[in-house]
Amino acid sequence: MPTDDHPDTFHVTTDEQLRAVSNLTRHRIMAALRFEPATITQIAERVGLAKGSSSYHVRLLERAGLIKVVRTRKVRGVTERYYAMAARSIELPDPGEGGPDVLMRHAVADLEASPADGERHVRMAHLRLTDEQFAELGARLNALADEFRELSDPALPDTSLVFALFQPAPVRNPEGEIK
Repeated sequence: MPTDDHPDTFHVTTDEQLRAVSNLTRHRIMAALRFEPATITQIAERVGLAKGSSSYHVRLLERAGLIKVVRTRKVRGVTERYYAMAARSIELPDPGEGGPDVLMRHAVADLEASPADGERHVRMAHLRLTDEQFAELGARLNALADEFRELSDPALPDTSLVFALFQPAPVRNPEGEIK
């Protein structure tokens, strides 16, 4: 887990940061650093990359400010760097209407890559809510995610939680009128 001097949230604001976080390999590197720092070699092993590829992606993430060196140590005359997330969570800019939602694309890719015989809880529900109910549900989902993040133990297997609460675009008839 990042140390206490790390901010709670990193706000992605630049094109360089958005490009860095938009890549699925870099997304998986950040996931590998979610709970504990790691060296380039450890990151390569956790993500299943060659050490050179791992080093390249780590440099891009570090340059964008998404990860940082949290400690170093000398091993046989070589300085080993341990990298960690720059913040507990990353907030991406709103993709805008019709824009790609990077977070959800990565979540789907991770779900598809997860073991088929593993336990999964995937559900989609269509609801009709007032604005107040919509806001309350969003707040409760965030609070629940935060509660369980606090309970996370790096010694336990990794678990991903993804949710998207949104109001779909209105359906239009062939004449372009909203139904």
